[in-house]
Amino acid sequence: MTTIDELAVHGIECFGYHGVFEFERREGQTFVIDLVLGLDTSAAAATDDLHQTVHYGTLVADVKAAVERDPVDLIETLAQRIADVVLLENRVQWVRVTVHKPDAPIEATFRDVALTITRANGGRDRD
Repeated sequence: MTTIDELAVHGIECFGYHGVFEFERREGQTFVIDLVLGLDTSAAAATDDLHQTVHYGTLVADVKAAVERDPVDLIETLAQRIADVVLLENRVQWVRVTVHKPDAPIEATFRDVALTITRANGGRDRD
């Protein structure tokens, strides 16, 4: 039986130039990323070996780089890009990505705009 554990990293702050408006592309803004990964950590626990699990320091650097590279219009596109980066790690069976855009250009008082997607290795959504 395969064990599915969850590894979470919340609040990854990145600066990007994403958005549909020209001023968003010019000035940029902060994006905050939350990740939850489904993986089997039993081998890592048994061996106490980092090579048997996901190195979350490297993972965070890869996600940050994905957010900070070429701009896209939609947070939906950005979330998919992040999921694709995380799923390059074969140990990850599925990932839940939340992209927060706390400074979204909305003419109202609000705390956050966030999109959450879940993707599985092999391109299938998690059941």
